[in-house]
Amino acid sequence: MAHLSDGRSTASRVFVVLLGAAVVIGVLVAVFLVVEAQRAIRAEAERVTAATAVSLAASPDVVSALSAGDEDKATRRLEPYALAVIDEAGLDFITVMTVDGIRVTHPDAEQIGGRYLGTIPASPQTLTEEFTGTLGPSVRTIVPVEDAGGTLRGWVAAGVTTESISETLVRRLPLSLGITLGLVALGTGGAVLARWFTRRIAGDLPPGQLRDAVSSYESIRTLGEALRAQTHEHGNRMHTAVALLELGRRDEAIEILTETSRQSQSLVDQVTARSQGDPAVGALLLGKASQAKERGIDWRVHIDPATPRSPLSTVDSVSVLGNLIDNAMDAAAESDDRWVAVSLRPTADGGIDLEVSDSGPGIPHDRREQIFQRGYSTKPADAEGRGIGLALVRSVVTDAGGTVTVTEDPTTFRVVLPAAGSRRRRA
Repeated sequence: MAHLSDGRSTASRVFVVLLGAAVVIGVLVAVFLVVEAQRAIRAEAERVTAATAVSLAASPDVVSALSAGDEDKATRRLEPYALAVIDEAGLDFITVMTVDGIRVTHPDAEQIGGRYLGTIPASPQTLTEEFTGTLGPSVRTIVPVEDAGGTLRGWVAAGVTTESISETLVRRLPLSLGITLGLVALGTGGAVLARWFTRRIAGDLPPGQLRDAVSSYESIRTLGEALRAQTHEHGNRMHTAVALLELGRRDEAIEILTETSRQSQSLVDQVTARSQGDPAVGALLLGKASQAKERGIDWRVHIDPATPRSPLSTVDSVSVLGNLIDNAMDAAAESDDRWVAVSLRPTADGGIDLEVSDSGPGIPHDRREQIFQRGYSTKPADAEGRGIGLALVRSVVTDAGGTVTVTEDPTTFRVVLPAAGSRRRRA
């Protein structure tokens, strides 16, 4: 089960991945905050310019000054007023103009008397736009000035340059940067904790060796259960036979022992018929036969003698087969007609075709991928680590260049492994 590795432990890789995720999230949040701040500042500029222009257009002083028809007098009267409002509202300009767009007020006195640079609506209405004028690009709102009779007397435009908007955005950047750094700091702390917890569980093992360790544990667990069941069954039969002998019922004792030998011999013959078989896998099948009988499950096994050597290691072979059988037995236990069938035969290209079927209730079609996800299980978590088995099976088989599929009627897990000589080197 040797793995090629860059030497980094699983804990270190977890740290790097989580730290990278924290940085990416921090950057995305920073971009979002900047874009949102820019949008909010622009929206605020549009709101302020519109509110200011509407207020000035409704001012009696502005209406009367424009209604008089004397532009010079209107300038002397409205220019100081407009400059004061600019300072109070934080705007860059307020332009009061005639109906034809001739400026009456402007922050730059030299521009007074010139024509307004911007869109003047064809009919009296409010218009907000971005336009490049004498002060550069700006967000501006133009509002009609009408007298009490509804006659158009002029226009009022209020605006904020995009440069001012950018300066406001820059002033808000430290807050966005602080939030981003805070998120990255929290993410880094989480990555450090995750590395600490992972190291407590996995030590300094690289991911490949950690997978092998899990596979070894699963292999030992399922093989141990099988051998325990086999030992328990044989122990019961031996105790019964001894008791019968003590009672003088010799024929019945012989019959029990003979039946035990007969039931095991069929499976032993199939296992030993394989010239390239694995003794551990054979022991597993023998033990699982006892475990099935212990649980009241009909045990069916067919092993083609021509089945070649597995490309998997002994530990991985036991882990894959044992987990599939364990799941099949758990499923079969939920049905009335309890049975589990195991089939092992060669493929056309010299590989191995393994099938494990059961009489269980089946797997919903929409969950056929979920069952292979680590941590997913239809059973509650327990000391045996539910939610690991099928994920480990797929990992081991895929790593060897094989495939795992599941079909229904009956529920059948099929593992196809390539020929041992064509196995891909695991990286």
